[in-house]
Amino acid sequence: MVPVTVRVRLFAMLRERAGRDSLEIELPDGATVGDAIEALALEPGLEGVLERVPVAMAVNLEYARPEMALRAGDELALIPPVSGGAGGDAGSARVWATVVEEPLSVEAVSGLVRRGAAGAIVTFQGTTRDVERLEYEAYGEMAERRIAAILADCVERHGLEAAAAAHRVGSVPRGEASVIVAASAAHRAEAFAGARQAIDRIKEEAPIWKREVDGGTERDWPAGSPAPGAARRTG
Repeated sequence: MVPVTVRVRLFAMLRERAGRDSLEIELPDGATVGDAIEALALEPGLEGVLERVPVAMAVNLEYARPEMALRAGDELALIPPVSGGAGGDAGSARVWATVVEEPLSVEAVSGLVRRGAAGAIVTFQGTTRDVERLEYEAYGEMAERRIAAILADCVERHGLEAAAAAHRVGSVPRGEASVIVAASAAHRAEAFAGARQAIDRIKEEAPIWKREVDGGTERDWPAGSPAPGAARRTG
């Protein structure tokens, strides 16, 4: 049987432990995501880590279960616990999402959700506090797609006119926004509910990581929340 070569992407603590952000592994034909994780657990720098850290897996930008079969050329990403405190649109013109390195503008993001039928617009800004800066890292393509899907779900659940979100990566100094969410609706109750659900889910589900830098000292990556489908290896 012809072996399957898969590209693997690593982020945050896993990237640092392995000393690289990607690698290729060769697996037998018919191998699954779970088989790939077993093989990666033997890679230098990752030994023992995957047994302790609840890691979720994504294949070609979508979260995947361990039993999913891999094909040659697939991109497998290991998603450690997430710490999030021109984009995709999830198939709806009422949804806008982006992940960028540039400073964010609340006026620009809120302007994207203005509609004639919107009687209320709610915005949320998450800003750096207490420390010199936060350093953000993201699986950019997947983060945009996931955020757009979250916003689309919020639009449907809460009857929103539109929803938008922008998340910054790289260095975010004290007082500057790392994430902005805006939601518009006919009435304020729906706008508030939609905006809150959006930011809560973005922090829980989007593959974005942060750590604090204060006085020039980088702190460890925080434990964060396990991404959807995350599980520790056993055995």
